[in-house]
Amino acid sequence: MDSRRLGVALVAALVISIGVTSLFYFRVVRQQKAAPKVKRVLAAAVALQPGTPVAAESLTEIDWPEVVIIEGLIDQKNKDDVVGHALVYPVGAKEPILRRDIASSGSFGLAAKIPDGMRATAVQTNEVNNVAGFLFPGSHVDVLMTLRGENNSQTTRTVLQNVQVLSTGTKIEPDPNGKPENVSTITLLVTPEESEKVVLAQNQGSIHFILRNSDDATKVNTPSVDLADLSGTPKKVPQTDLARSRKVAVVKAPTSYSVETIVGNKSTIAKFPE
Repeated sequence: MDSRRLGVALVAALVISIGVTSLFYFRVVRQQKAAPKVKRVLAAAVALQPGTPVAAESLTEIDWPEVVIIEGLIDQKNKDDVVGHALVYPVGAKEPILRRDIASSGSFGLAAKIPDGMRATAVQTNEVNNVAGFLFPGSHVDVLMTLRGENNSQTTRTVLQNVQVLSTGTKIEPDPNGKPENVSTITLLVTPEESEKVVLAQNQGSIHFILRNSDDATKVNTPSVDLADLSGTPKKVPQTDLARSRKVAVVKAPTSYSVETIVGNKSTIAKFPE
């Protein structure tokens, strides 16, 4: 009797074990089917800075969900497309490296930090207009120009807004401790049209740089300012405008005359040529 009960118990335990195992198996299979497919892509093993060649040991591989589409992801098999090339933009640790982050072949140093279609132009500076040395590579500035005219007149206007500083002096990376440094030149990242404005501003007047928050990309339309705006005195009206305002309107004489004749309650009008 006891052996029979033992056999029944063993059979029941076996059935329960098979049932539990099957339940976990189907649950795992279901989760694997529901999980998104991934692919292996290249990423930065450590934080990488632009301008210097990427070493093989600075790269790693990460799983990237195929449903998350980002243009320019580099497959793990194409490691040679990255090793030895410089980066245009910084890449954080464990972040995927994109095609757009890689500079063209043979570009290193400052040239590697210039995206396609952009230009780098150097501008003379001093302790005052470089914000007391607190301009660093990566800073964003507005460029102001002061023009000097006749009779010691001066006008200041904003030439460019939200321009990135590529380098200060010979440094293309900011000081890790944020230590200010006065330099004689800074290099700006500009479009071809903006580079023409910068060159003209240097030749025709003096330039000042206004430091701005790098997260603030707002561009504001500001009118130019002259000495009259600062002192509050009325602006002089140009002689041409003054003469124009004094012009007297010429009234054209009529080509005929009308004469009204009233006799009693009767009125008649007769017209005569000039």
